Amino acid sequence: MADPKRTDEDETVAPEESVREAVERSRSGAPAAGRVVRDRFSSDEVFQRIVAAADEEITAGKRELFFSALAAGFAITITFLLYVSLTASTGGDPILSALLYPLGFIYIIIGGYQLYTENTLPPVALTLERIASIPALLRNWAVVLAGNFVGGTFGAMALAYGGVLSPDAAEAAAKIASKGIETSSSVLFTKAAFAGLIVAGVVWVEYASQDTISRLAVVYLAFLAIPLGGLFHVVVSYTEMVYLVLHGDLSLFVGITEFVIPVLAGNTVGGVVLVTVVNYFQTTERRLESARFEGAERRLSRREWFLGSRAGRSYVPLIDTAEPAVPTTDGEPFRVVVPITNPRTEGQLKEFACRLASGKDDAILHAVHVVQMPQRAGRNYGVQQSRRIIDESEELMADIHETAETYGVECDTSTVLSHRSFEEVFSIAQRKEADLVVMGWGNDDVWNAARSDRPLEEFASHLPCDFIVLKNRGLDTSRVLLPTAGGPASDLSAEVARTLRDLDGAEISLLHVVDSPEKRERGEQFLADWAIDHDLKDAIQVVDDSGDVEHAIEREADEHTLVLLGASERGLLSRLARDALYLDVIDDIDCSVALTERGSGRGLLGRLFK
Repeated sequence: MADPKRTDEDETVAPEESVREAVERSRSGAPAAGRVVRDRFSSDEVFQRIVAAADEEITAGKRELFFSALAAGFAITITFLLYVSLTASTGGDPILSALLYPLGFIYIIIGGYQLYTENTLPPVALTLERIASIPALLRNWAVVLAGNFVGGTFGAMALAYGGVLSPDAAEAAAKIASKGIETSSSVLFTKAAFAGLIVAGVVWVEYASQDTISRLAVVYLAFLAIPLGGLFHVVVSYTEMVYLVLHGDLSLFVGITEFVIPVLAGNTVGGVVLVTVVNYFQTTERRLESARFEGAERRLSRREWFLGSRAGRSYVPLIDTAEPAVPTTDGEPFRVVVPITNPRTEGQLKEFACRLASGKDDAILHAVHVVQMPQRAGRNYGVQQSRRIIDESEELMADIHETAETYGVECDTSTVLSHRSFEEVFSIAQRKEADLVVMGWGNDDVWNAARSDRPLEEFASHLPCDFIVLKNRGLDTSRVLLPTAGGPASDLSAEVARTLRDLDGAEISLLHVVDSPEKRERGEQFLADWAIDHDLKDAIQVVDDSGDVEHAIEREADEHTLVLLGASERGLLSRLARDALYLDVIDDIDCSVALTERGSGRGLLGRLFK
C-alpha cells in the first residue's frame, strides 16, 4: 500500500545524483555515509575545495604572497627552536625531542600562511586542469619560496645572535644541522621526497576535514613524522643551513648546493608527483565540472598553458560565460565590449556604448558583468554559488538587450567572476576580438580592484583595441568639447564626436591651445585644417593663446556637457588604475569626460564610425 506522505520527489532521483545522495534524502532519513551522519567529503568534493582555495593563491599579488610566505618562513624558526631546545633538555631522546616540532607548521597551516611545500598542491591542481598556466605556477612557487627563505634567514639570525638558545640548545642546533650537511645528496632527495609526500598529503586531508580540531590533529601527527622519520623539509633545512653559516661552520655556497637544493627537489617531487598527481587522478572525470561552472569548456589553450600571458592569458577565472568571437560569413562585424561592475548604476554607460555601436551597420555589442571575487571566499565556493551568481547577473543585465534593440544593435551578455577583474577586461577584449572597449571610471568600477599577476603597464600600455573610458557625471551629449593638439591621440575622439553629431545632432566645439598670441594665426590655420581632415569642418573652432591647456579646458567645459580627451601617450589605463592622471582638470570640471586611447595590438581602426 502506498505511503500517503510519500511525494514524487522521494521516488525520483536525478540521473546525475549518486546512490548515497538519494539515500540521504530518503523518507527514513538514514544516512548513506558515516555511522551517524555523513562525516566526510568525497574525493570530488575535496578537489572542488582545493580548486577554490587555489584561486586565492594563484591570483594573489606578489606582495601578498611574499609577505605571507615571509611570515611562514619566520614561523618555521619556532619549529627549529623547540626541536633543538627539547633535544638539549631531554638528552637527545628522539620521541620527546620531537613532541613540539609541529608547532611552527600548525601556526602556518591553521593561520593560512604560505609555505612552499604546503603550496605545491592547490596551484598544481589548477595547472593540471589547464585553468592556470605553467608560468603562473612557477611564478607562484618562486615568490613563496623566496618569502620562506627570507623569513627563515631572519629567524636564523634571531637564533644565532639573539641569545634565544641556551648553550646546550645552541650546541644541539649545530649538531642537528650538521647531520643534514653530512648526508649524501641522493639520500637527502629520497628523505625529502617522503617529507613532501607528507606535507602535500596534509593539504589534501586538511580540505577533507570539516572542523578545526580535525585539521589540528592531522597537521600535528603528520609533521611529527618528519623528525621521527629523520626526514627533511626545505624551509627548516634552509634555516638550519643559515644558522651554521652565521656561526662560521659552513659556506653559503656549499650549504645551498649540497643541502638545500637536494631537499628542495625532493620535497617538490614528493609533493607534486607522489601526492598531487595521484590524488588528481583518483577523482572522477567530472571533477572539473564539480569545481567550475561548465569547467570542461573553460580551459587555457595548450599554447597559453605552456607560455602563459605571452600567448594570451595565464589564468581562467572562476566563472567565465563569455564565448569566443564567432566569425561571420559577411565579413568581420565591428565588436564593442562593455565591462560593467554594477548593472544597477551603469545604465548610462550601457546606453552610451549602444549609441557608439549604432554608428556601424554591422556592430555587435558584448556586455560583460565583471564580478570581483572577494578575498578568502574560496573555501565556500561551489556549483550552487556559480549558478546563483550567473542567474543574478543575467537578471541584472537583462535591460541592456532592450537598450541595444532600441539602437538597432545586436547584443549578447556574459558574466566573469575573478580575483583580478581589471586584467580580465583585457582578456575579454582579446577573446571577443574587440574593436572598441567602452568602460566606466569611478568609485564602483574595476579600477579599484586593479589586481594582476603582471605589472599593469605590461598590458595596459599595449592595448588589444581602442578604449573609451567614461567619467559619467549625468551623461549629456548635446554639446561636446574636443581639445586637440594633433597627432593620433585625438583621432579616436574625433571619430566619437562625428558619431554623436550624426546620430544625436550634437554640437561639436574644437579647442586648440598655443603658447602665445603671436602663434594664434598659425593655431587657427592648424585647427581649420585638422577639422577638415577629420570631417568636423562644421564644428565651432576655438584657439586659446594662453599656453595653459588645463585652464583652457576648464573654462570651455563650463559651456559643454561632455569633454573628449585623447591620450597623449601610452599607458592611460595604467595611470587611471594608479590614480596618477597627469591632468587635474578632469576632477575640476563638472561635466562628463570621455578619455580615449588608440589600441596598439591591431593597428589603426580606420573603419570606426564612418
